[in-house]
Amino acid sequence: MTDFTHLPPETGPSLDLRARDIAVAGQWKLFWLKFKKHRIALVSLVVICCMYLIAIFADFIAPFDPNATNARFTYAPPQGISLMLDGSFRPHVDQLSMTLNTESMRREFIADPTKPVSIGFFVPSEPYNLLGFVPMQTKLFGLTDPQVGDSLYLFGADRLGRDIFSRVVHGAQISLSIGLVGVFLSLILGVTIGGISGFFGGWADLAIQRFIELLRSIPTIPLWMGLAAAIPVGWPPLRTYFVITLIVSLIGWTSLAREVRGKFLSLRSEDFVTAARLDGMSEIGIIFHHLVPSFMSHIIATLTLAIPSMILAETALSFLGIGLQPPIISWGVLLQEAQNIRAVSQAPWLLFTPAAAIVISVLSLNFLGDGLRDAADPYEALT
Repeated sequence: MTDFTHLPPETGPSLDLRARDIAVAGQWKLFWLKFKKHRIALVSLVVICCMYLIAIFADFIAPFDPNATNARFTYAPPQGISLMLDGSFRPHVDQLSMTLNTESMRREFIADPTKPVSIGFFVPSEPYNLLGFVPMQTKLFGLTDPQVGDSLYLFGADRLGRDIFSRVVHGAQISLSIGLVGVFLSLILGVTIGGISGFFGGWADLAIQRFIELLRSIPTIPLWMGLAAAIPVGWPPLRTYFVITLIVSLIGWTSLAREVRGKFLSLRSEDFVTAARLDGMSEIGIIFHHLVPSFMSHIIATLTLAIPSMILAETALSFLGIGLQPPIISWGVLLQEAQNIRAVSQAPWLLFTPAAAIVISVLSLNFLGDGLRDAADPYEALT
């Protein structure tokens, strides 16, 4: 390695200065320098942050109550927003008029450009509690002067005339949070059990590894289906959500535990561990104060890659009808409503809208996880 200790600060090319900064940088600074070179991961981080902000402030962003029905607009198609009207900036949608097709006996909606429906920002609404405790009477956007027959269906309506956009926004609260809660549980189980297995070894390591192999040998989908089917139908939504989170976390911790075990096996004989033990620190203190922080960046990357699988697990269970059920709103529940071929042929937005939300979130989390994993790789050179 080049020795920069004898170079004065004002001399040397910029490349040498950058190399000097890298040579003295800490673990997290090196992690960030590597991560920001991954452009797709940075974009994915922005997308994920936006999606979680939408989920947090869903009550403010969604223009309507996700469970509000309107029989006049059953299977209403998505309405496009126009920004200009009569030469001025005036966001609006064209009012929908419904006719009955006597041949197919289906409703048909026609947009009437002569009847614009104005849209505004920060419009008054019915009282609600933001985040469950902040009283609010304002929505981010909506109809400025709603009249009978006016509508605003950006992503269309379902069989009961409920706004799909509002339902997808509210569904993000469950689908995205279940991944975070599941990953948190996997973090606790994986680090604790994997740390005990790798640090102590012996019969504890043997018993834990055989138990992990037993869990991983069980087919995942049948296991989830069997556990989810055992949930009583009469349970309240909050309890059902908690149990489904436990179910999707049941297998997720095993892979993290094995990775933590491998790290502990390679680090438990290092000098800093011996020094901490001679200093009188307990074994648990060595695990959580020295060993785990030494590869925390790798754990973060692994957990980020685990979130998409948990989101897909909840979606699959709800789609199969054995996971979350209405009135709970999640992306999987919304996909379950698109199982009817006739409904999909008549209203394809019932399938495409929640599916697009799932694809965007899963791809973004995967790209973000790839970037974090590359940044956490100690063998990748920073150039």
